[in-house]
Amino acid sequence: MTTMAYAVRDSATMLRRNLKHAQRYPGMTISVLATPVLILLLFNYVFGRALGAGIGGTSTGGSSYIDYLAPGIILMGATSGALVTAVGVCVDMTEGIVNRFRTMAISRASFLTGHVVGSVIQTLVSTALVTGIALLVGFRPTATPVEWLAVAGVLTLLILALTWLSAGIGLVARTPETASNIPLPLTFLPFLGSAIVPTDSMPAGLRWFAEYQPFTPIIETLRGLLMGTPIGNSAIMALAWCVGLSLAGYLWARSTFNRGARR
Repeated sequence: MTTMAYAVRDSATMLRRNLKHAQRYPGMTISVLATPVLILLLFNYVFGRALGAGIGGTSTGGSSYIDYLAPGIILMGATSGALVTAVGVCVDMTEGIVNRFRTMAISRASFLTGHVVGSVIQTLVSTALVTGIALLVGFRPTATPVEWLAVAGVLTLLILALTWLSAGIGLVARTPETASNIPLPLTFLPFLGSAIVPTDSMPAGLRWFAEYQPFTPIIETLRGLLMGTPIGNSAIMALAWCVGLSLAGYLWARSTFNRGARR
């Protein structure tokens, strides 16, 4: 068996381990899923009429506002999974199981690979559930099957990028509590983008930040694919951010893990 085959086999073993952990201890996954769902319900039913009228939607129940809101909340569902990754990696590091893995004849890369792939799968499922709830409360996308596939691709790439960053956070955090707090800005940064209201409705300084932060072009790409709104150069910027964050997160996590192995 080649080195690559051993790495794939060991990574699959780690993946099964992490998925079984998620199945046996679903509390964190459920709490992470609840956050975007509660935000969706809050802004649609409590603020939807006012915000919908302000951005050109109807003022009778905010039915048009849900079509604007949902793509941003779906992205929040994708960012919420970062918390699970960071905590899971940190728990393994602080409880000493990683030191035991390092004494065993397994691929060194399999630990992080198993965590990342497992978290990506869990987050994709959570994001699909958020999308389903958005449909139940009135979201009516006009996307074709090809555009839905493009949405899935963008979300998968974003989730992969944030998962690698979160793996790095889990490696450097000293406690699981710290690991759970550091990724929180990733979950709420879309609020300072175009998730809730258009950026042109914001004050000048905040508008500049909102337009140039990573999540705004991703949200606008998702919104354009789902609702047929103009995308412009947002798709190129979204892909560039996702690829750049993925590469940065991967290199950071790998180098941090390898430095720990040499101690």
